[in-house]
Amino acid sequence: MNSIIFELKNVYFSYLGKFPALCGIDISIEQGKKIAVIGANGSGKSTLLHLLDGLIFPDSGSVKFCGSELTENAFNNEVFSMEFRKKVGLVFQNPDVQLFCPSAREDIIFGPLQLGMAMNEIEIRLEEIAGVLDLKKLLDRAPHQLSIGEKRKVALASTLIIDPDILILDEPTAGLDPLTTRHIMDLFLKLNDSGKTLVISTHDLHIAEEISDIVFVFNQEKKIVKYGSALEILNDSRLLHDNNLIHIHTHMHEGKIHTHRHAHQSYHVKT
Repeated sequence: MNSIIFELKNVYFSYLGKFPALCGIDISIEQGKKIAVIGANGSGKSTLLHLLDGLIFPDSGSVKFCGSELTENAFNNEVFSMEFRKKVGLVFQNPDVQLFCPSAREDIIFGPLQLGMAMNEIEIRLEEIAGVLDLKKLLDRAPHQLSIGEKRKVALASTLIIDPDILILDEPTAGLDPLTTRHIMDLFLKLNDSGKTLVISTHDLHIAEEISDIVFVFNQEKKIVKYGSALEILNDSRLLHDNNLIHIHTHMHEGKIHTHRHAHQSYHVKT
């Protein structure tokens, strides 16, 4: 039976004490699972991921990691903080938040250096991850010289090089071209097959459709309105419509513009 990695009970969080971001959240995440979090802009998805990564802490309720409550005091313990950062990796929605070094190479190796990894091991991992993500030609370039898609891949590499057990991914394919998106999705599935836990926030229902065991739907009241399998959630057209998650396609036919919803009838099965 899979063990519980994260457990949130009745979690409330607000910014500056007056802008609610999460209202009464209960979530359990099991080891090795693929979790998708979907919802409209401002529904609390990124806030949830920041709580899971120990960057912010709830106003009330509890967030536990492997049975230990995540609090500011917990992270003041150097041993706990170091072990947590080795096990849990976050890729931010905005890669510019994550990239601050003079070169892509330095950004990617910053994390493992801070965690005390030996330089020879870092170089081996850098060579491998740069090859997987096709970054070798970008390593000596400054982040501001990169496209948004290139920045996103560098940010992802800076997390993957740590080899965390749990990957928390905030809109990881936003701004990527379709071929790169496919490549990244295949990488995520391979990482999950190796035992890693994935928690992905996304607006892209195709990602939720393919990379999830459980989908959590957040509404504009900053609450979980429903959760279940991808098949159950994505076939609930009323749920998707009410929470601004319906995909509308527009196309020209015989000189007239037509619009229609995109249906999610089944999710992909790997062969």
